[in-house]
Amino acid sequence: MARRKKADKVPAAVGGLWEGHLQGSTGYRRVLAALACSGVATFAQLYSVQGLLPLMSRDLGITAAQAALSVSAATVGLAIAVLPWSFVADRLGRVRTMGLAVVMATILGLLVPAAPTFEILLLLRVLEGAALGGVPALAIAYLTEEISPRHAGAAAGVYVAGTTIGGLSGRLIAGPVAEIAGWRVGTLVVSLCAAAAAVGFLLLAPKPRGFVPVSAPGGFGGALRKLAPQLRSKSLLALYAQAFLLMGSFVSVYNYLGFRLEAPPYLLPASAIALLFLAYLSGTVSSRAVAGLATRFGRRAILLASTGVMVAGLAMTLAHPLTVILVGLVLFTAGFFGAHSIASGWTGALAVTGRAQASSLYNLSYYAGSSLVGWSAGFVFQQFGWTAMAGALAVLAALAAAAALALLPGRQPGSRAAL
Repeated sequence: MARRKKADKVPAAVGGLWEGHLQGSTGYRRVLAALACSGVATFAQLYSVQGLLPLMSRDLGITAAQAALSVSAATVGLAIAVLPWSFVADRLGRVRTMGLAVVMATILGLLVPAAPTFEILLLLRVLEGAALGGVPALAIAYLTEEISPRHAGAAAGVYVAGTTIGGLSGRLIAGPVAEIAGWRVGTLVVSLCAAAAAVGFLLLAPKPRGFVPVSAPGGFGGALRKLAPQLRSKSLLALYAQAFLLMGSFVSVYNYLGFRLEAPPYLLPASAIALLFLAYLSGTVSSRAVAGLATRFGRRAILLASTGVMVAGLAMTLAHPLTVILVGLVLFTAGFFGAHSIASGWTGALAVTGRAQASSLYNLSYYAGSSLVGWSAGFVFQQFGWTAMAGALAVLAALAAAAALALLPGRQPGSRAAL
């Protein structure tokens, strides 16, 4: 038995073809550790300003929706860049491209606190987001190539869990520092932490063994033709809809809940508002837990259940007691990251060819939802209040569930989970 367990951790190769690192192997652990560092470097920077929006609004004399543009600007840049990054990675490799993206983003992130005007700050955030696009665009494709198919789903859950830690760390660091020294110093400290994480990624990522360089014949037209299979698949389109609608709802809640809770009757300070992001820890748990549940009940069932948990949590935020609002936020966050883990991992499994492009289209949809819905929901919040905004977001979640039910395959009889 001991010999068998040891053999199971040897990287698999059949007929000279790379089969991927097995769970528990040194290569497996290094891949996940490197991606965890990339997640911290990426998501700490991407959303570091989200918990500071009320402070930025007062300091710069702008509205809540305008302040939220500092988040949307970065996610717009990311959404625009994910596809170009995927084509670069087809030539240079996933690890080299991700390393380049993380380093560029960190340099730009260090410039953001020095922006003299709000307009320049937005420009820097767009460029920073475009650089950051090289990480989520490639992470799942990288996992699929380097991790054994037997363990790729679980590894994707671990990666998504790591992104929650990255996003949480940026917000938790920025909030308390900003309350003492201002929002500029808060974002600077986060960027310095991201720089350290970027170094960790470069040191930990093992040499890729599953990557095969690909060139797109026919120039730009040939590159676009690589997208055709991903855009013809109804199942992939349904997953892109999940990304757009659910992420848009998710980021809207976190963009504007701070404005609600800093006002009467709650009057929470910036440091307390930053603690709201501790709810992300529920996403760290749920994104890993859903892999096992999907094996038992099927991916679509768990995706729909996760969306239902999101809506239930969102409904709880309509209550007045702060405790109930916080419990609702935890449920909402757990549901979102469960759904995102299923949808992102399923995208890689459904894409027979052009995995980097399929992953990039998912991320384009994901961050387009973050940008467009996350910004426009602010107008609903400003004009009609939290209840109206929450109702609109619940409708988006319902549309996502309808698309999943209509277009995604259910669990097949006799199978452990639907692909």
